Amino acid sequence: MSDHNPTLLEQRITDLEVKLAFSEDLLDQLNQTVFRQQQAIERLARLVADLRDQAAAQGVARPVGDPRDEQPPHY
Repeated sequence: MSDHNPTLLEQRITDLEVKLAFSEDLLDQLNQTVFRQQQAIERLARLVADLRDQAAAQGVARPVGDPRDEQPPHY
């Protein structure tokens, strides 16, 4: 850097510090969002498992034409 102006350098450092602070805040927000989404996914997975268990206990069969009953195309 050929420009040795201390005020310009200080301003650039200040700008970088501000950008870093905003980036850290954004990262924290994104981490919180991912955490909440993972909690929701786990809650929904437990709900699906519970519903599956209830259906099995009541003897409810899977619907006719359920894709899980079909053989894959390569068979």
